[in-house]
Amino acid sequence: MLRAKVLLVGPRESGKSVLANFVSESTEGICSYSPTQGVRFETCWPALMKDSHGVIIIFNPELPSHLKEIEMWYSCFVQQQPLLDSQCLLVAHHKPGSAGDTENLSLAYPLNKLKLIHSNLEEDPEDVRMEFIKYFKSIINIINESREREEMSIIS
Repeated sequence: MLRAKVLLVGPRESGKSVLANFVSESTEGICSYSPTQGVRFETCWPALMKDSHGVIIIFNPELPSHLKEIEMWYSCFVQQQPLLDSQCLLVAHHKPGSAGDTENLSLAYPLNKLKLIHSNLEEDPEDVRMEFIKYFKSIINIINESREREEMSIIS
């Protein structure tokens, strides 16, 4: 059985738990905010990153501090591993009742070259689910290609 390790990271109150529950089809906490005790200690991050296949960076696009903070998340969790940009997904998570401006989001380099999706579980939950499925399929393809290359190097 193929297993993939994908990390969901991002600033506080960005919607990580809500999206994780939504994608896993758990109904806990989808409608209301309840803070989770994430891994707040940077000393634990290398252990979390070990053997990960992908990173999803979730942020609230309406908070200017999040736009700056996601640069740090990208640097720590994508560039330091190192992962390919195709193994990273940016999710601009729009909370219920928010304006949800999906057009005017400008990201600095290197974030502007990453795949970006907008998540609004009130308006387009199935679109969000499909984007996550596409991302997970791409991660599985990367894992399979890597395994095939490894097997070929052993054979030859």
